[in-house]
Amino acid sequence: MARQDRTMRYLLIFLLLSGAASAAEWRLRQGDVPLTRTEVSALEGRVLTFYDDGQSRYSAGGAYSYTYSAENGGGTAFGTFEVVEDGSICTAFRNGFNRCDLFVHSKGRLVLITEKGERYPVRPEAGK
Repeated sequence: MARQDRTMRYLLIFLLLSGAASAAEWRLRQGDVPLTRTEVSALEGRVLTFYDDGQSRYSAGGAYSYTYSAENGGGTAFGTFEVVEDGSICTAFRNGFNRCDLFVHSKGRLVLITEKGERYPVRPEAGK
Protein backbone atom coordinates (compact mmCIF):
# COMPACT_ATOMS: atom_id res chain seq x y z
CA MET A 1 0.00 0.00 0.00
CA ALA A 2 2.86 2.41 0.80
CA ARG A 3 4.29 1.86 -2.67
CA GLN A 4 0.92 2.65 -4.22
CA ASP A 5 0.67 5.89 -2.18
CA ARG A 6 4.15 6.91 -3.28
CA THR A 7 3.32 6.18 -6.92
CA MET A 8 0.13 8.24 -6.67
CA ARG A 9 2.05 11.10 -5.06
CA TYR A 10 4.62 11.12 -7.89
CA LEU A 11 1.86 10.95 -10.48
CA LEU A 12 0.09 13.92 -8.89
CA ILE A 13 3.31 15.96 -8.79
CA PHE A 14 4.00 15.10 -12.43
CA LEU A 15 0.50 16.15 -13.50
CA LEU A 16 0.74 19.44 -11.62
CA LEU A 17 4.15 20.25 -13.07
CA SER A 18 3.16 19.34 -16.61
CA GLY A 19 0.07 21.57 -16.36
CA ALA A 20 2.16 24.50 -15.15
CA ALA A 21 4.65 24.01 -17.96
CA SER A 22 1.98 23.91 -20.66
CA ALA A 23 0.34 27.08 -19.32
CA ALA A 24 3.61 28.94 -19.89
CA GLU A 25 3.97 27.82 -23.52
CA TRP A 26 2.96 30.88 -25.50
CA ARG A 27 2.38 30.76 -29.25
CA LEU A 28 5.03 33.26 -30.20
CA ARG A 29 5.82 34.20 -33.77
CA GLN A 30 9.20 35.04 -35.17
CA GLY A 31 10.08 38.55 -34.03
CA ASP A 32 7.80 38.51 -30.96
CA VAL A 33 9.58 39.90 -27.91
CA PRO A 34 7.71 39.46 -24.61
CA LEU A 35 7.56 42.55 -22.42
CA THR A 36 9.78 42.54 -19.36
CA ARG A 37 8.14 42.63 -15.94
CA THR A 38 9.16 46.31 -15.76
CA GLU A 39 7.43 47.04 -19.08
CA VAL A 40 4.34 45.13 -17.96
CA SER A 41 4.28 47.10 -14.70
CA ALA A 42 4.38 50.31 -16.76
CA LEU A 43 0.98 49.35 -18.25
CA GLU A 44 -0.60 49.98 -14.85
CA GLY A 45 -2.74 53.10 -14.94
CA ARG A 46 -2.93 53.19 -18.74
CA VAL A 47 -5.91 52.56 -20.98
CA LEU A 48 -5.07 50.19 -23.82
CA THR A 49 -7.39 50.49 -26.82
CA PHE A 50 -7.63 47.63 -29.29
CA TYR A 51 -8.57 47.90 -32.95
CA ASP A 52 -12.15 46.80 -32.22
CA ASP A 53 -12.38 49.83 -29.85
CA GLY A 54 -12.44 47.63 -26.75
CA GLN A 55 -10.43 49.04 -23.84
CA SER A 56 -8.40 47.35 -21.09
CA ARG A 57 -7.54 49.17 -17.87
CA TYR A 58 -4.94 47.79 -15.49
CA SER A 59 -5.39 49.95 -12.39
CA ALA A 60 -3.22 50.45 -9.32
CA GLY A 61 -3.84 47.83 -6.67
CA GLY A 62 -4.64 45.08 -9.17
CA ALA A 63 -8.11 46.18 -10.36
CA TYR A 64 -8.90 45.36 -14.00
CA SER A 65 -11.69 46.27 -16.38
CA TYR A 66 -12.41 45.59 -20.02
CA THR A 67 -14.98 47.78 -21.75
CA TYR A 68 -16.46 46.34 -24.93
CA SER A 69 -16.96 48.61 -27.92
CA ALA A 70 -20.49 49.73 -28.80
CA GLU A 71 -20.31 47.47 -31.88
CA ASN A 72 -19.65 44.52 -29.56
CA GLY A 73 -22.56 45.31 -27.25
CA GLY A 74 -20.87 47.71 -24.84
CA GLY A 75 -20.68 46.82 -21.18
CA THR A 76 -17.73 46.31 -18.90
CA ALA A 77 -16.20 43.19 -17.37
CA PHE A 78 -14.46 43.70 -14.02
CA GLY A 79 -11.84 41.66 -12.22
CA THR A 80 -8.40 41.66 -10.67
CA PHE A 81 -5.04 41.03 -12.29
CA GLU A 82 -1.63 39.82 -11.27
CA VAL A 83 1.68 39.89 -13.13
CA VAL A 84 3.18 36.41 -12.81
CA GLU A 85 6.74 35.16 -13.01
CA ASP A 86 6.98 34.89 -16.80
CA GLY A 87 5.68 38.45 -17.23
CA SER A 88 2.21 37.40 -18.32
CA ILE A 89 -0.87 38.97 -16.78
CA CYS A 90 -3.42 36.65 -15.19
CA THR A 91 -6.89 38.06 -14.69
CA ALA A 92 -9.67 36.72 -12.46
CA PHE A 93 -13.00 38.15 -13.59
CA ARG A 94 -15.93 38.66 -11.22
CA ASN A 95 -18.03 36.28 -13.31
CA GLY A 96 -15.65 33.42 -12.42
CA PHE A 97 -13.78 33.38 -15.74
CA ASN A 98 -9.97 33.40 -15.50
CA ARG A 99 -7.28 33.76 -18.13
CA CYS A 100 -3.67 34.75 -18.66
CA ASP A 101 -2.38 36.97 -21.45
CA LEU A 102 1.09 37.87 -22.65
CA PHE A 103 2.03 41.22 -24.15
CA VAL A 104 4.75 41.24 -26.81
CA HIS A 105 6.45 43.75 -29.05
CA SER A 106 5.87 42.55 -32.61
CA LYS A 107 6.87 44.42 -35.75
CA GLY A 108 6.65 47.79 -34.01
CA ARG A 109 3.34 47.06 -32.30
CA LEU A 110 2.22 46.10 -28.84
CA VAL A 111 0.23 42.86 -29.14
CA LEU A 112 -1.75 40.91 -26.55
CA ILE A 113 -1.60 37.12 -26.96
CA THR A 114 -4.19 34.99 -25.17
CA GLU A 115 -3.56 31.48 -23.84
CA LYS A 116 -5.42 30.19 -26.91
CA GLY A 117 -2.95 31.97 -29.17
CA GLU A 118 -5.34 34.72 -30.27
CA ARG A 119 -3.54 37.97 -31.08
CA TYR A 120 -4.93 41.44 -30.42
CA PRO A 121 -2.81 44.42 -31.45
CA VAL A 122 -3.10 47.54 -29.31
CA ARG A 123 -3.67 50.86 -31.04
CA PRO A 124 -0.81 53.30 -30.61
CA GLU A 125 -1.59 56.08 -28.15
CA ALA A 126 -2.07 59.53 -29.65
CA GLY A 127 1.21 61.41 -29.83
CA LYS A 128 3.37 58.30 -29.45
